[in-house]
Amino acid sequence: MPISTTSIIAHSFFLALVSLAALDSQAAVGRELAYPAEGAIPDADEIARQVYFANHFYAFRNFSIKRRGRTMSVLINRAREGNELATAVERHLNNNYNTDETLQSRDLAIFHSGKMRGTGMLVTEYMDDQKNKDYMVWLPSLRKIRRFSQPRQDDAWGGSVFTFGDVTLRKPEDETHELIGKKPLRTCLGIMTNLEGKHYRYAGKLPERSCRHLNKEVYGLKSTTRFKNWWYDYRISYVDTKSFADYRTLYFKNGELIKIIDRDWGLVNTEEEGDPRALFWKYWYGLDLRTGHESLAVIPKKVVEYNSNRRNSFWTEKTLRKIKR
Repeated sequence: MPISTTSIIAHSFFLALVSLAALDSQAAVGRELAYPAEGAIPDADEIARQVYFANHFYAFRNFSIKRRGRTMSVLINRAREGNELATAVERHLNNNYNTDETLQSRDLAIFHSGKMRGTGMLVTEYMDDQKNKDYMVWLPSLRKIRRFSQPRQDDAWGGSVFTFGDVTLRKPEDETHELIGKKPLRTCLGIMTNLEGKHYRYAGKLPERSCRHLNKEVYGLKSTTRFKNWWYDYRISYVDTKSFADYRTLYFKNGELIKIIDRDWGLVNTEEEGDPRALFWKYWYGLDLRTGHESLAVIPKKVVEYNSNRRNSFWTEKTLRKIKR
């Protein structure tokens, strides 16, 4: 049976981790965003831009979460008192389009398990922030490529606690931002407790609860949505004052805490990449307090690759057509 558009959107894991976001009506966040000058105290809007830069891997020419043998990234979803459902994926992002004035980035995802096995997706971002993104999907059952419209920000990402807004589509100007102070991070990050440290298909040994960031100084950034009747009113993020890694985000509706997303970040701190924002994700953990739904996205360090010599021709329809089911 052909895979439906709804199925494709619902099961998209690491579909498009890079999207073009305007800083205001005249400027956009991109690879050119400078790190704050030494001694400078960034305001709330600047912090939001820096967080966006880090989350979209603009510190790298290209960034891959690749397949290495049988090891891959995996997204695990579990409803309250339910069984886990997992999706394995590899994903390749390219920001290296300095010689092309029209392209901002291209992002390729290839799925290796579940209903999406053998499916590939290629997302193209343009420098013109008024131009829609291109979503091309390779459907293995049809052996054809189809184009699909951009998902809504509040759509579930891979059927998880995370939304497409959380992962890729929310822009800094979609919210108003307020700096509510600085403090040390006082608690460890969340994890699926029953899976902590256990071996799991595709990912190998799952991470244990991360306490590596305890006592790091973080900004408190309050971001209030500009959308009317939205699923949250505001969110508070705890952002590393040096790397701009957002370790924790708390979502509130009508004054009530409704969702938590924790991110365990690692730093690529080499002579080649001295930018403090050159980060990679170790895992994401999400909990919806209204439903009890939990999600865990795990990225083993061995599958992370950056600034490779892969040619730009890799990020084309030709690669999609080579995918094997």
